[in-house]
Formats: sequence, structure tokens, C-alpha cells
Amino acid sequence: MEFYAQPAFFALLALAVVPAFVLGATGRRIKPYGFAVSLAFLFLLFSHNVPGLVALLFFLLFSTTITFVYLRARPPLLGRVGPFLLLLPLAVYKLTSALWGSSLAASEIDFPAVTLPPEGLPFTIFLPTAFSADFLGFIGISYMTFKTVQVFLESKDGLITTMRLTDYLYFLLFFAPFTSGPIDRSRRFITEVTTALPRATYLDMFGKGLLLFLAGLLYKVVLAAIIFEAYSWQPTRTMTGIFDLILLLKDTYGYGIYLFFDFAGYSLMAMGVGFCFGIRLPRNFRAPFLAVDIKDFWNRWHISLSFWLRDFVFMRFTRIALRRKWFTSRLTPACLGYLLNMGLMGVWHGLTLDYIAYGLFHGLFLAGTEIYQKKSQFYRRYRDRRWYKLLSWAITINLVFFGFALFSGQVLGS
Repeated sequence: MEFYAQPAFFALLALAVVPAFVLGATGRRIKPYGFAVSLAFLFLLFSHNVPGLVALLFFLLFSTTITFVYLRARPPLLGRVGPFLLLLPLAVYKLTSALWGSSLAASEIDFPAVTLPPEGLPFTIFLPTAFSADFLGFIGISYMTFKTVQVFLESKDGLITTMRLTDYLYFLLFFAPFTSGPIDRSRRFITEVTTALPRATYLDMFGKGLLLFLAGLLYKVVLAAIIFEAYSWQPTRTMTGIFDLILLLKDTYGYGIYLFFDFAGYSLMAMGVGFCFGIRLPRNFRAPFLAVDIKDFWNRWHISLSFWLRDFVFMRFTRIALRRKWFTSRLTPACLGYLLNMGLMGVWHGLTLDYIAYGLFHGLFLAGTEIYQKKSQFYRRYRDRRWYKLLSWAITINLVFFGFALFSGQVLGS
């Protein structure tokens, strides 16, 4: 079974939500039921993928052992190497996938890659299809890895001092965001699932959850499908001159718009399901194509990923660099932090030239924007003018769509 794609999933989801509504509407905790439902849905997800299930169980045992040994004993050596150990299964999977090919997803939404036939588009897109496990890999490994690293780093920082095993496992295995995020944060999650919500609060959440789910269904099942059909159309005869340019623009902008509605639709449905189970999953998109600069864009696009990288990579790197006085200028660590941040984002998607180029492109774009905004008198003088915001928006959005073309393989063709 595939989540948010097959009729069987939606039918079972409708049945699963009813007891959650009864529990929430009567002021009872939904956590025990939600945990059981999550295990049932994950069993269905891996029912025809035994190697993936084995990889998931290994990952759970591995990450749980490292995290709880550190929580209980806090050995200094484990504190230093723990995050790297937690990243190891994902790194091995990405490396083996790059070397020998992968049947699992290499994309940000953890969907398997499907290459269109020769008469279709000359690049790879990402659609939910059947999947199988690679070495140490399983559907959802990228997002689960980010969750385990977050718990460990916040434990190391003293923000998490204790955690029950069932809370940790429920945080990792809650089915709504399991395959493709949003990337949740454990402290808020555990607070919500361990506290019975007042009846009025839950009913308000449930109503919002239904609206979010329906909006996501419209995005993904209707709008994304229509846009996909439109941008995947190719002429039956060879075009030249201006028609080639028009087709190129159609492919570039069509892919980016399709990707937004497909991924944002999934994210809205996952949020809606979370709300119905009393869990406020974070928002993942906020009108990204209205961004006036690239920093604004990454505050609006795949928010849970960009904020995770900001908090656990960018901020830590710049803080260490400033504390140890590696550079004389405060601007240098910020620029290098952007390159590191987005470079890792590209590698996280996959060890291919397209993804790495996509990450470095955005790192350079962010670093260049930081230098321009800190150094430019022109920017400080005109940044609040309407004409300047419109010009900045036009430049930003066109470069963003060029980044999507890099991501999809349209530019480098790898």
C-alpha cells in the first residue's frame, strides 16, 4: 500500500479517523490508539517489502540504542560521535545507491524515480510507484534520520533530559508524515500526545484537519494531475526556433509548478491527518512563489527541511566559527554556512550531479544575497520600494525555476 496515493489507503484512513475523533471529542488521549494505528499502517506499507521492513527494524534498534544510551549515561565520546553514527545508515544507503543504482527514492519527497519513455520529457520526475528496499534503505529513511539526529542533538544541548521509549517510537513511527515529512520536532510532538486536549480544542483541530486534508487532496489529485498532463505533453513532430524555446520554458516552469502542487498537496494531507489525531504537524509550504528574495523563498518552501538545516547545521557552524574566531569578518562564516547548508541539502537528495549542483546553486544564491544585502547601499536605499520588490521577486522566481531544472536533470541531463 502507498500512502496518499491508493484508494485503499483513503478508505482505511477514513475508518481509522473515526475512533480518533471519538477519543478526542470525549477529552481522552489519542496516543495509544494513534500508536497502534501507525503500526498497522506501516505493516501495510511494508507488507510486500520484507527487506525494507528488516531495514526499518534495524534502523529503529540502532538509533534507539544510541539515543537512550546517551540519555541515560551521557558518555562524552558518544556525545561527539553520536550524530555521525545516526547518519551512517542513510549515508551508506545513499552511497550504495549512487554506486549500484537504487530502487528507492533519491528525491526530497522520498518517491521512486520514474523516467518517462523516449517520446516523453527528457528528464526524470518523481511519482509514487511500487518500491523496494536497498542496502539499509527503506521508504522514509531520510525523514526518520532527521528526527533521530534532532532528538540526539537536543539531548546533547540539554533541551531534552528524559524521554520514554514509547514516546520516542511514536515520534518516529507516526504514520501521517512517515514517508515524506514534514519533519517534526520531538518536544512539541511528545507534549501534545501525552496531554489530553480539551474537547473544544480538539474539535477545532479536527475541523481544521479536515479542511487541510481536502485542500491537499485537491492540490495533489486534481491540480497536480492536470499540470502534469499539460507540461508532459510533447509535440509529435520536431520543432525549431522559437518553438524549441517555448517547449523548454514549458518543461522548466511546468515541472516546478507540478512539483509544488504535488508535494504541497501531500504535505497538507499529512498535516490534516495529524490534526485529526491531535498532533499539530508543522506547515511545509507558505506561498513560496511570492518570495521576494531567495532567503524569503526558503522560509516558504519545504519549511520543515530548511528550518531543520538552519537550526542544526547553519546555526551550529556559524556559532562555532564565531566563537573560535576562524574568520575576521562575520559575513564569511554566514556565506560558508549557506554553502555547507545547501550543499548538504543537495547530497541528502542523492549523490548525483543534478542534486549536488542544485544544492550548491542555492548555497551560492543565498551567499550572494547575504553579501549584497549586507554591503549594498542600493539595496538599503530602495528595498522597501514597490518597484524594487517586484524586480527582486521576478529575478528570484526565475532563478528558483532554474534550480528546479537543475534538480530534475533538464540542465545537466545526468
